[in-house]
Amino acid sequence: MPGFGIDAIHEAARRLTGQVVRTPLLNSPMLDDLVGARVLVKAECLQLTGSFKVRGALNALLALDEGARRAGIVTYSAGNHGQGVAAAARLAGCPAVIVMPSTAPRIKVDNCRWWGAETVLYDPRTEDREEITRRIREERGMTLIPPFDHPRVMAGQGTVGLEIAEQARQLGLTPDTVLVNCSGGGLAAGVITALDDAFPGLAHHIVEPAGFDKMARSLATGRVCANPRPPGGLMDALSGPAAGARPLAVLRQYDVTGLTATDQEVLAAMGTAHRLLKLVVEPGAAASLAALLSGKVDVRGGVVALVASGGNVDPSVYREALTD
Repeated sequence: MPGFGIDAIHEAARRLTGQVVRTPLLNSPMLDDLVGARVLVKAECLQLTGSFKVRGALNALLALDEGARRAGIVTYSAGNHGQGVAAAARLAGCPAVIVMPSTAPRIKVDNCRWWGAETVLYDPRTEDREEITRRIREERGMTLIPPFDHPRVMAGQGTVGLEIAEQARQLGLTPDTVLVNCSGGGLAAGVITALDDAFPGLAHHIVEPAGFDKMARSLATGRVCANPRPPGGLMDALSGPAAGARPLAVLRQYDVTGLTATDQEVLAAMGTAHRLLKLVVEPGAAASLAALLSGKVDVRGGVVALVASGGNVDPSVYREALTD
């Protein structure tokens, strides 16, 4: 794909050096025993803004020319990408507008505003986020940085996979399985591309909310599929309406298996992450760990890598996870 591939991911890593956190790759012997495999958890919940999203947003922004930066950037997001764009804009000293669903967790809206971005809320049941964003873009001359369907965004997210590969090698380990939380597919496309280059032959799995597995259906049909309605539930980070065309094209190059997780399974996984890894993980970011703990894939005796992709969770939801 033009503009995306392993070389673009390495270029993104160079561009982001010193700009984002090199998050730890964590392991817990108790978690290993629970799963029956060596489990490596990439803690992107400890990333700047509490999510991996800043990687792709900043990589795309830093590639813009000075005129485009001055005009500013706009995006649509359920929250984490919005925070990433807001933080990237602040670092680069340019204005940003974030179009967010009115159902987004308050913490994510507040955090976008803290970074200095303007937020525009919309009703996901009756309004089209892309149309609202298009109007703002045209009226203000801003550059759109979409959440996932953009080569530089995907390449920035792929730096997560580069770091997993480097950190696993430092531990003397070779992952044979990777699980990645998936909405539009930018993180999955980037991480799977990077890890497949480092460890050819490993098994690739994406994890989506049960009943709303748009990327798995897209992979099965070979065309972009959408969810029939907004998912609701707890996994707002995975609630995008449709799979991304570019991520789909990338993921079709690999043998990717789709898995799902329920709200109850992610709440249990969030509690496990707290107890065994001492991590605060939001529901959508716990989907891969939930699938693993629920036995959705057989990894016994192997080495499995997964991404805890964010930690921006409302306190009431987190209390439910800890008491579940």
